[in-house]
Amino acid sequence: MGLQRRLRVVTPPVTETAVMSSPAPVLIAFASTDLKRVDQHFGSAQCLAIYRLEGEGSALVEAVQFGMQARDGHEDKLMAKFDALQGCAAVYCEAAGASAVKQLLALGVQPLKVAHGTPIGPLLGELQDVIRNGCPPPWLAKAMQQGRSDPDRFDAMAAEPWQEEA
Repeated sequence: MGLQRRLRVVTPPVTETAVMSSPAPVLIAFASTDLKRVDQHFGSAQCLAIYRLEGEGSALVEAVQFGMQARDGHEDKLMAKFDALQGCAAVYCEAAGASAVKQLLALGVQPLKVAHGTPIGPLLGELQDVIRNGCPPPWLAKAMQQGRSDPDRFDAMAAEPWQEEA
């Protein structure tokens, strides 16, 4: 069964000043039934809780609900999950099959395995700690860079000497 319900939390737009002074927001998904702890296998997850991690905080921005999913190897059930993860840097889950892991990595989503019942709050806190300490894992550093653009990049290009070839 595919996507059943999708709830998006509407938040006020982020000011440009806030964007320039903090790392780019990063979306992190969790395979969870209650939006509070990781308790699902990726392939059979009934819900994905998607949190936005930015600056010093994090917030639930979307809950995507799927029907009952069996761990039966039918990969077509994964398409709705891949669609729901668009823009996410990572997905935390109890486990994921080799094929799903390969497809997640191809989409630029880092699968992360944690123990059943791991609370989401401390996981988000750990990510914020590594960002604050300046030593995020490569997948997180890449996601933070992708979401951020340098407002002075065109000025820097214009200041470079240019030579036209005849």
